[in-house]
Amino acid sequence: MTAGFRIFERTRKATAGDVQKFAAIPVANISDSMSRMTAAGARLRPLHAGGKLAGAAITVKSRPGDNLMVHKALDLAEPGDVVVVDAGGDMSNAIIGELMVAHAIRRQLGGIVINGAVRDLDAIQAGSFPVFAAGVTHRGPYKDGPGEINVPIAIDGMVICPGDLMVGDSDGLLCVPFDDLAAVYAAAKAKNDAEAEQMAAIAAGSSDRSWIDAALGRLQCEFVKARP
Repeated sequence: MTAGFRIFERTRKATAGDVQKFAAIPVANISDSMSRMTAAGARLRPLHAGGKLAGAAITVKSRPGDNLMVHKALDLAEPGDVVVVDAGGDMSNAIIGELMVAHAIRRQLGGIVINGAVRDLDAIQAGSFPVFAAGVTHRGPYKDGPGEINVPIAIDGMVICPGDLMVGDSDGLLCVPFDDLAAVYAAAKAKNDAEAEQMAAIAAGSSDRSWIDAALGRLQCEFVKARP
């Protein structure tokens, strides 16, 4: 076995039911329910026309500027999966473009995440297929390897293991670890429901703002009166 040039079998993954439930909750509320400690960084932004990314991760660790293993991952991925690529954040060469996105759409995947660059931006922006990336360049990729599929990867400190749940919207990307899915969903749904109640109270003019003065008092904020 050659370290750095291997393809592993994925042994577990978030279910379609998990994906459907999390897709209905804003990423910000999921993030808050994970103590705001998990994020892929602000560099990775949605480049498609709009819409939620949600699906089980098939992970790729690729050499910067090379997409051989990304091509293989697209062929291995199952419908609904999100191909998540750590290409080192390098912007020199695009890892995917219009043709690979078309192949992903044909295979009914859930999206593509690239810690690196893409190209054919006009085509990506015109479509609804979820694509998140760190940047754009016209320079194409190499196809020589090495790389690994279905290994733990990290993007700006966010660790992603094969089968973890990826969610993304206009606020950014988030990985929910497989073992935490049930607990995180329960907390995120409760927060989402509470925010819906807050929005209704704001609309009705009955929002309770007393917590602000209570917090200022607890923190011993000084109120200074104007001199006469």
